[in-house]
Amino acid sequence: MPATLPLMEEIIYTVQEFNHEVRSLLEKRYESIWIEGEISNLATPPSGHRYFTLKDANAQLRCAFFRQRRLYSSPDIGNGIAVIVRGKISLYETRGDFQLIVEHIELAGEGLLRRRYDELKNKLAAEGLFDSSLKPIVPELPTTIGVITSSSGAAIQDILTTLKRRYPIADVLVYPTSVQGSQAAKEIVGALERANKAPFCDVLILSRGGGSLEDLWSFNEETVVRAIVASNIPVVAGIGHEIDITLSDLAAAYRAATPTAAAEHVTPDKDELLEQIASLEYRTRLSTESNCQKEGQNIDLLTRRLRHPLELLNSHKQALRNLVDRSAFEAIGGNHQRQIALLRLTQHLHMLSPLSKIERDRVLFDSLTRRLNLRRKNLTPVPAGIVAAAQGRLQALSPQHTVGRGYAILRDFATGDVISNAQKARPGGRINAELANGQLECTIDKIGSIK
Repeated sequence: MPATLPLMEEIIYTVQEFNHEVRSLLEKRYESIWIEGEISNLATPPSGHRYFTLKDANAQLRCAFFRQRRLYSSPDIGNGIAVIVRGKISLYETRGDFQLIVEHIELAGEGLLRRRYDELKNKLAAEGLFDSSLKPIVPELPTTIGVITSSSGAAIQDILTTLKRRYPIADVLVYPTSVQGSQAAKEIVGALERANKAPFCDVLILSRGGGSLEDLWSFNEETVVRAIVASNIPVVAGIGHEIDITLSDLAAAYRAATPTAAAEHVTPDKDELLEQIASLEYRTRLSTESNCQKEGQNIDLLTRRLRHPLELLNSHKQALRNLVDRSAFEAIGGNHQRQIALLRLTQHLHMLSPLSKIERDRVLFDSLTRRLNLRRKNLTPVPAGIVAAAQGRLQALSPQHTVGRGYAILRDFATGDVISNAQKARPGGRINAELANGQLECTIDKIGSIK
C-alpha cells in the first residue's frame, strides 16, 4: 500500500530539531533536581569525565558527571554506592539519550543528614541560640548534679565514677533517657523539662558515648536544642568523642570533649579543694594570731592611757580655771576694744561737727586771702615803668628807627605802594626812596637778583 502523506498543516521535525526541542523543554522544566539511587556501570575515560547509571529497584537513569564539576564535589564513589545527586535533566541530542547532568554528589544517608545538620545549624545560629554571651555560667561548687543519659551505656558509668572520685560530697540525680532512636529526642526534652520543674540540680550533664552522625542525630534535633537554651539550669554537654560536635554541644553552656570531661568540668578536684582548705586554714591561723597580737598591743596602750579618777577630776578643775581666766581676760580685752572704738567714733563725730568745719574753712579763707594779696602785689607793676617799656618797644618797631640805621623805604611813584619785591618793579619806572631826612625820586635802569 502507498505511504500516507502527512497533512500540510502538521509540523514535520527533523530528528535533530525534535531532539533539540525536547532537550530545551527538559532543561527548562528540570533546572535543578535531587535524585537518590545506586551507582552502576561507572566509567571514567581519559577526559576525566565520569559516566554512570543511577538505578533503584524499578528504573535506571543515565548520568554524566563532567570534570569541571568534579573539582568542587568529588566523594569517593563506586559501583553499588548509594548516593544523592543534584543536577539538571537533559538530552544528548546526537544519540537521543535521556540523561542527568550531575552538578553535586553526596553519599546517601549521612550526606543527607549532614545537609540537614548544616541547614538547621545556620537557622538556629541566625536566631542567636549559639551566642556565647547569653549562655549561663556553670557553678564552681554544685550541691546537686543532674545527669541526662542512658542508664545502660558506658557514659553513665564514666560520669558517676568521675564524680565520686573528684567530688564525692555532691548529690547526683540521674534522668535516664534513650540516646538513640526515634524516641530519644522526645525523652531528652522531657528529662530537661522535669529537671527544671523541680530545680534540685545546680547543673545538668547531657551525655552519651560516641557514634556516627546518624547515631548522634537525636542531639541535633531542633526540639532538643531549644530545650537546652530554655533551661534555667546550666547544661554541660559531653556527647560522643572530641571530633563529634552536635548542635546540642553548640547550645550548651559548656561543651566537653567526652562524658568524662563533662563530669570533670562541673566538679572541682577534691585534692585541690583539700589543698585550698589547708591553705585557707593556715592563712586563717596566721591572721588570727596577728589580730590577737594587735589587740594585745591595743590593750596595753589603752591600759597605759587609763588614769585615776582624782587625776582626771584635777585635770578638769584646772581646765575650768583656765576657762575662767580666759573669759575674764577676753572680757577685759573686749571692754578695751570697745573704748578704743568709742574714742574713734567721738573723733569722727568731732570732725563732722559744723563748728569744726567752720573753723577749718575760716583758716583756709585767711590763708587764701594772704596768698591773693601777695599775688596781687607781685602782678601790679609801676605805671611809669610800663610806659617806658612800651615806648622802648614802640621805638624799636618804628620805621623811622629802621630808616635811621641806613635803610630806605621804596614806594611806587604813581600809586605810593611800598615795593618789597624787585620783581614787582619794571625798568624805566619811577620810584620814591624815603630816607631818614628826606626823599629821593629815582628811575629804575636795571633789575637784578641778589647773589
